[in-house]
Amino acid sequence: MTAPAPRTWLTVPELVELIGEPPGRIRRLIEEYTLPGARIDGILKVPADFIRDGEPLHELRGTFIVLHDAGFSDDEAMNWMLADNELLGGVAPIDALRSGRKAEVRRVAQALGF
Repeated sequence: MTAPAPRTWLTVPELVELIGEPPGRIRRLIEEYTLPGARIDGILKVPADFIRDGEPLHELRGTFIVLHDAGFSDDEAMNWMLADNELLGGVAPIDALRSGRKAEVRRVAQALGF
């Protein structure tokens, strides 16, 4: 996967420092979609936007599950979360989630499966 330019991505060691959890726990959070990540240039990374106040955004896991149910691969789901979306007023779904628009983001994601 190629990282979208305007986003900051964090490595597992950076997440360990930021969240205060050991590397194994960080990797489990990534595998469980509590803190979705992607391999960029062979290195496992997570968008910094997925963290708020030193914790993963609670809305992420359910949103990624909805995207997977709609048939998205991990990379497609990540790209969708980070790309501007006209159905969300031209903002990226992650930005809409961060502003409290979880229901709207999930409605749009769910509609993608139909």
